[in-house]
Amino acid sequence: MKSRPSIHNQEKTLPLSFFDRSTIMIAQELLGKVLVHHIRENTLRLIINEVEAYDGPHDKASHAHRGVTPRNQVMFGEAGHWYLYLVYGMHWMLNITTGPKDYPAAILIRGGYPSTGSGQVHSGGTLISGPGKITKYLGLNYFYNTLPALQKTGLWFEDCGITIPPKNMIKKKRIGVDYAEKWKDKLYNFSFLL
Repeated sequence: MKSRPSIHNQEKTLPLSFFDRSTIMIAQELLGKVLVHHIRENTLRLIINEVEAYDGPHDKASHAHRGVTPRNQVMFGEAGHWYLYLVYGMHWMLNITTGPKDYPAAILIRGGYPSTGSGQVHSGGTLISGPGKITKYLGLNYFYNTLPALQKTGLWFEDCGITIPPKNMIKKKRIGVDYAEKWKDKLYNFSFLL
């Protein structure tokens, strides 16, 4: 029988230093963290339940594997900054940069549960699955690209004390990267279900 995530009701903003470590480790640790968007008088929260890691210049599924471009330049910068890009001319993808400067890596936010705060799932809240749906729900666009994940920018992460037991974590291949040769088989998609 699977154990449920444990909740300790402690809200704490994740510092940028949290992201200056191994991309794969951070991706797994982001599960259960809360993504917060505050704009004007509104605050929306999502408990992250699915992410994908893109790890370094050799990862052929990553935008960075061919070098620096105007679009992916933020991936080569400091950890803990937002990388947003548009796909199909209509869906914004939200990523957070990880690892040391000049090592291009990022984590795509793919799914989450609407939250009322303190790590509690919103009553009647259903899973928002898909990176385009995440940004639409939160009302995000290119404005946040390159900004740090801090309260002062209006988009940040909180640790509400949710711990995902390793046996509850699902590891699988990333979605839509069949072109990435051997990198398409990496189990860099991490998720859990409540």
